[in-house]
Amino acid sequence: MSRWVTNVESALEKVHLRNAKGATPTRFRIACYGGHGGAEGVVVRGRVLDNSVPSTATEGEGVSATVRRSVRSFLTRELAGVPLRVDLGGTHVETVTDEDGYFLVRLAATDALESPWTVGTVALAGDYRGLTAPHSTPVEARVPADSARFGIISDLDDTVIRTGVQRVGQMVLQTLTGSELTRAPFPGAAELYRDLVADVNPVFYVSSSPWNLHTFLTAFLEHHGFPRGPLLLRDLLGTAEGREQKHGRIREILDLHPGLRFVLIGDSGEKDPEIYADIVRSHPHQVISVYIREVRLDPGDGRVEDVVSAWAREVPFVLAADSQVVRRHAESLGLL
Repeated sequence: MSRWVTNVESALEKVHLRNAKGATPTRFRIACYGGHGGAEGVVVRGRVLDNSVPSTATEGEGVSATVRRSVRSFLTRELAGVPLRVDLGGTHVETVTDEDGYFLVRLAATDALESPWTVGTVALAGDYRGLTAPHSTPVEARVPADSARFGIISDLDDTVIRTGVQRVGQMVLQTLTGSELTRAPFPGAAELYRDLVADVNPVFYVSSSPWNLHTFLTAFLEHHGFPRGPLLLRDLLGTAEGREQKHGRIREILDLHPGLRFVLIGDSGEKDPEIYADIVRSHPHQVISVYIREVRLDPGDGRVEDVVSAWAREVPFVLAADSQVVRRHAESLGLL
């Protein structure tokens, strides 16, 4: 089904491109998803669209306004083949957007990288369908300080924000009708994350949510007091070859920050236990502990227990009913 929907999306995009006939984009926008890195280099992601900047939620707005904004975030007009130049940390690299408008670049590390955030730009690097420079937007990359004790890698859906991904209808309804002002985090989660970060340790949010929700998720985290950190999401449908896997995004973080050990936080609703088990096996010396929020509809299904039975005992695995369980264990390890 996923491959079939991907093919339909591709066919619709080709129709759109034929109808555009090289017309100049009227709402050209470079959406930067930020980056991260350090001595091993820096990765920056983003997308180029012919869409207006997404609006933000306002107090007291009606459900219809929320639904319109949510739907618009998925009705994107991607711009392929856009030449771009990324400048950051005293170096630059040029790239071209792919067929879905995405770009991903890796820049060399330099002495000009600043902690906690290095600011750069992403700009149109040449003529594109009647557009010429300057068209640019700022980009920020998270660069951990030498004083960072460890890093945090956290899922979002049903780990930070109540989503109910096991109930598809509920999940879709919440996505369409909720905003950063009305969606709820789990109790105590923001305070726990702030204490783990302690103003110096980096946090990375890695989720299977689509990039279409980047603006919403960024606003949600800010509104509810979660510490800032890069969001590494995925394409809504992926290409015909498949989606970018969560394993790969987590390994990217570990490989770009080899001097840091990490705390992994996820939930039992989908595949976080299995994914984190693979990460522990491939990077055993970079994982301090793993915390899994229990959200299964059937906690007795045995799936998480099967993972635990083969777990590497040198890395603690904690199945937690709430944020306080995670806090107590983290305190026992001296992480807070």
